[in-house]
Amino acid sequence: MSENQHDLKRGLKPRHVQFIALAGMIGTGIFKGSSETLNMAGPSVVIAYMIGGLLLFIVMAALGEMATVYPNLNVQHLIHKAFGFQPSFIVGWLYWINWVVVTVVELIAAGSFLQYWFSDVPLWLLSVLCAAVIIGINLFEVKNYGEMEFWFASIKIFTLIAFIILGALILSGVFPASSTVSVSNYTAHGGFFPNGIGGMLGAFLVVMFSYGGAELIGVAATETKDSEKVIPKVIKSTVLRVILFYVLPILIICGIIPWDQVNGQDSPFVQVFSLSGIPAAAHMMNFVLLTAVLSAANSGIYATSRTLFTMAQNKEAPAMFMQTSKKGIPLNGIILTTLFILCGVFLAYITPDQVIGYLMSIPGFTVLVIWIGICCAQIKLRPYYPLKPTFQVKWFPYVTIFGALSLTGIFVAFIFNKNNLIGTIVCLSTLAVLFILSFIVKKGKAQNLKSTSVASNEV
Repeated sequence: MSENQHDLKRGLKPRHVQFIALAGMIGTGIFKGSSETLNMAGPSVVIAYMIGGLLLFIVMAALGEMATVYPNLNVQHLIHKAFGFQPSFIVGWLYWINWVVVTVVELIAAGSFLQYWFSDVPLWLLSVLCAAVIIGINLFEVKNYGEMEFWFASIKIFTLIAFIILGALILSGVFPASSTVSVSNYTAHGGFFPNGIGGMLGAFLVVMFSYGGAELIGVAATETKDSEKVIPKVIKSTVLRVILFYVLPILIICGIIPWDQVNGQDSPFVQVFSLSGIPAAAHMMNFVLLTAVLSAANSGIYATSRTLFTMAQNKEAPAMFMQTSKKGIPLNGIILTTLFILCGVFLAYITPDQVIGYLMSIPGFTVLVIWIGICCAQIKLRPYYPLKPTFQVKWFPYVTIFGALSLTGIFVAFIFNKNNLIGTIVCLSTLAVLFILSFIVKKGKAQNLKSTSVASNEV
């Protein structure tokens, strides 16, 4: 077939899917964003990560159940099936925007990690170079992308395990370090809740940004072999691992470094490895952090291009985004995403010091909306399943309703938090624009169908 073909290839294996989801979740949110959440909430941020992990499990369980019933549908298809064109249009484009912003954040973070070695090179230039590498990777066949992502994610996971072991040895006194290392760091320096409950709640936005990417499993469903069997298994194992990879490292950081001594320039992980005294440990950790955020950006390019492909199938995006290359790659989607990524990286040129903090608040909002949509889709579709799912959410509908209401409550709390003013304005404005556009596009779609029907009758 030529480049006008409209099919994605099912080239992803179970291990690819699992590591794609891990790659999307383990990136800037933990390696760079952890410094921000610690400054906002202190040691109590661990509770925020645990609560976020519980909500993550509920959302992923709902997604896993639907995947067993509708194996050929991804997240976008499921929301369209449950609620029709307009909600699907809004969530689809919001998801695309979400991943564009996430990808920009990851690429700028990658540039900041490179500055550890190349301090004289501008952040925006290093970010552009990283973008070129990631975009090139996404032009391979999906199986090659999956294999590369598998090894990218493997490096991150191995490093986190090594960090947990090293941190535990330092905390227990087996491995010598500075005098600041003490379990008293959990309660000293203002207590476990140094900024009160409000500080912990305020950190939720970055926490949700951190966990965002789990639903990428649902995006990859249409390119996964035997997805109805693979997806639920992957979800069960992935959620537990991600919670461990967030909660344990944060506990270790808080014990080794007083939360108020975590600086915003270097990653807390680099700071801990620097304390270990291992030769070149900080350099090795910085290299791992670089591969980690590049991996998350890699997942971002994948997510944006496939989301545009699905929306084009549902006539929620121009048909040009449904075209694929001979390798089954949606090139037009990658090109559009690339243009917006370059615009986002331009922000690093304008405000290199504040850009990551500004951008990280936006995906936190969008992740909440998408997760709420997944929960609501399961509640809506469950009575109409054509077959009994092999994987079911326990205590339905109470668990899913609890998840949807909790996520909604967090969303409302963020809106009325003055510290999130910029993110709130951007997110609500985007939702309003998409809401209006959904009516315009739906009306145009109806008129086209009517014109086609009239023309066929005349013939």
